[in-house]
Amino acid sequence: MALSWKLVIDSANAPVLADFWAAALEYEVEDPSALITQLLAAGRVDADAVVEHDGRTTFRGYAAIRHPEDPFDQASGVGRGRRLLFQEVPESKSVKNRLHIDVHSEPGGLDKLVARLEGLGATRLREVDQGPAGHWWVMQDPEGNEFCAA
Repeated sequence: MALSWKLVIDSANAPVLADFWAAALEYEVEDPSALITQLLAAGRVDADAVVEHDGRTTFRGYAAIRHPEDPFDQASGVGRGRRLLFQEVPESKSVKNRLHIDVHSEPGGLDKLVARLEGLGATRLREVDQGPAGHWWVMQDPEGNEFCAA
């Protein structure tokens, strides 16, 4: 039986990085506000464990995004499919990622994709030319995490 999983990405500012990747991938930012309201009312979390971001109450130090077509739990807002969780860590990024995301364009749409990603805050690092097989761009998200646009 296949296992369920999510990709967890360390970050300096989880909600801001989640916003970038939600826009880049055309995913939805998860909204745990209903769950948080219940947990606060029951005394299971303290008010200092949550923050407001873009009109949503979220857990301090965490933010997640999910594919818009995948199922999710209505009570918690947590996705049950393709999902990225961003968690804040105290240390900054110091070396090249050992795991990265590849964002694929529609056929012939690489230039448009790269321009859109740059408009969201990504930076081009270098072009990788594969000759007749084509090319792609190595880029960085706003926190310096490498990814490829192909």
